Amino acid sequence: MFKINIILISFFIFIFPISSKSHVQHYTDLNNLQFDIYRNNKHIGKHVFSFKRLDNTLSVESEIDFEIKKLGIVLYKYNVRGKEFYENNNLVKFNSKTIQNKKDKYVNIKLENNDFLIDGSSYKGKATTDYIIGTWWNHSIIQADAQISAVSGRIIKQKVKFIGKEALKIGNKTYNTLHFNLSSSDKKLNKDKKLNTDVWYDEETLNLMKVFFEKKGKWEYKLKALD
Repeated sequence: MFKINIILISFFIFIFPISSKSHVQHYTDLNNLQFDIYRNNKHIGKHVFSFKRLDNTLSVESEIDFEIKKLGIVLYKYNVRGKEFYENNNLVKFNSKTIQNKKDKYVNIKLENNDFLIDGSSYKGKATTDYIIGTWWNHSIIQADAQISAVSGRIIKQKVKFIGKEALKIGNKTYNTLHFNLSSSDKKLNKDKKLNTDVWYDEETLNLMKVFFEKKGKWEYKLKALD
């Protein structure tokens, strides 16, 4: 099975080779991508991506809002506002602000001398442009050696496993998808820091269809709308 997964990952890398361009050109027709967020099968919020283009530039705005309640009392509140800027398909800037239960986190990234310069609440320094912002919508994340946290700037080294092709029913429509697991390659990380996320991409359009992970509960991002 391990050898099969290596072969399949190599196949996808051959078709969609990784580079600093991040393959945003595959999403020229995508304007909005919306997900409902569920925790333990209970709807708690939303994650919305908005895509805007002008000449050779693309901006991607991301909004995350959810609340965890018990007996009508808000126990946990989470809000994120982020924005990616691309020029000629290259990521040149990223900014985000997060309020996590009244705790502020942030990331500011800019392209400088062919490296990413990161100023984040968890990491400050440089990173190679082969690393990908961990916002999931861009399928190039499955080909990167590491992702940069869109919340704190932390660099998360990862390994990718191709789970298989799956028919995914959303509403009244069935999509043929590619299912991957992203996990931390650093075994020394504590449990709360480890990455273990499943993502599904539409086989034809490469649009993100679904996200699942477990962290103090079972979390699922279910596609609500795309256009």
